[in-house]
Amino acid sequence: MWGGRFAEGPDAIMEAINASIGFDQRLAAQDIAGSRAHAAMLAATGILTDKDAEAIKEGLLTVLSEIEDGTFRFSTALEDIHMNVEARLTELVGEPAKRLHTARSRNDQVATDFRLWVRDQYDAAGAALEALMKALLSQAEAGADWVMPGFTHLQTAQPVTWGHHMLAYVEMFSRDLSRLRDARARMNECPLGAAALAGTSFGIDREMTAEALGFARPCANSLDAVSDRDFALEFLSVASISAMHLSRLAEELVIWSSAQFRFVRLSDRWTTGSSIMPQKKNPDAAELLRAKIGRIFGAQVALMTVMKGLPLAYSKDMQEDKEQVFDAADNWMLSLAAMAGMVGDMEANGDALRAAAASGFSTATDLADWLVRALGLPFREAHHVTGALVAKAEAKGCDLPDLSLAEMQAEHGEITDEVFSVLGVDNSVASRTSYGGTAPTRVREQVAAWQERLA
Repeated sequence: MWGGRFAEGPDAIMEAINASIGFDQRLAAQDIAGSRAHAAMLAATGILTDKDAEAIKEGLLTVLSEIEDGTFRFSTALEDIHMNVEARLTELVGEPAKRLHTARSRNDQVATDFRLWVRDQYDAAGAALEALMKALLSQAEAGADWVMPGFTHLQTAQPVTWGHHMLAYVEMFSRDLSRLRDARARMNECPLGAAALAGTSFGIDREMTAEALGFARPCANSLDAVSDRDFALEFLSVASISAMHLSRLAEELVIWSSAQFRFVRLSDRWTTGSSIMPQKKNPDAAELLRAKIGRIFGAQVALMTVMKGLPLAYSKDMQEDKEQVFDAADNWMLSLAAMAGMVGDMEANGDALRAAAASGFSTATDLADWLVRALGLPFREAHHVTGALVAKAEAKGCDLPDLSLAEMQAEHGEITDEVFSVLGVDNSVASRTSYGGTAPTRVREQVAAWQERLA
């Protein structure tokens, strides 16, 4: 493979550490697409004859067919996907295959293949994010006016609606989608033609190959083109932030599906039982999803560590980029699909949600706000009066609406029975009509807006 420079073959251990075909065979379709575009450009610029280009084109299609139907034999001795494809192409078409590598290097070849693969993953992840957002919107629409507790510090804070809570995750995943699209546009430049690091003396047309492969433009600097892995790091960053959002939702599903909360029921499709406890219905899909996030985070740290000390241009260290990205992409896509399935199937327990919303003095802020609006108290004084009333209710073992007017007036003599109109959870959520608030009217507006955007 190395021509006349080497008199001996590599040591077996060197071959094992050097070979990447065990994982980079996943780039086969992208590698063949890049080679077809390169051959067509070489013919168009007169560097390759039309006859040779046609033979290469047909041979590459045969190689792709063999790979897709599982009959292709990958060789560790040939190191990587590029040399495996080229060797088989040579067997099929002979001399023309030896001309294919004119005006390119494996350095720009792998950079192109990898960008194409990451771009494909962005497209698949974008579709998966949209599917998850639609599942969340269905839940939000169904429960636009279902009252539930809103939490801070996992302690009851104020009543919110189920729809509002679902929409919070729609917003999170929409930012993931925005980051994904932004990153995809930024990485959509073609390295092909940068050759090993300095470009090439052949009169190639890089605009032609970039256009043929769906890139917006060629990479502008040949050194950067072959040594850049920012696109892979940014993919891992986008995946990591999205995975963090998935993990937060998974955590809530684990908590909500417990016997202590009973907020949701996860379907049999996304739960498992116990080998010894017949009553158990474990949220294993959510728990496994929560754990897989660590692998995505780890991939980002690993690749950052690989890249942090590399001089320009290409170094063999960069071969360690793909396994990290492949694993992260697999786990991100699996997690997105699993979450969309769980959200689509889960059933909210409206009674449990309402009961929890009405506990824990969740309307205390409504009482304080009423004292400001109705009596003109400064908020800090209203906060103090409300805190005293909460303490009184807690001592009695009741909630705020269960206190008598006389008991309330003992803390502040100007309180009237109008105060009870703001202490119900339905009144509380209905009053939160500020933009982005939890009021059912606002929830329905947001659901409609998102449905239109995702249509």
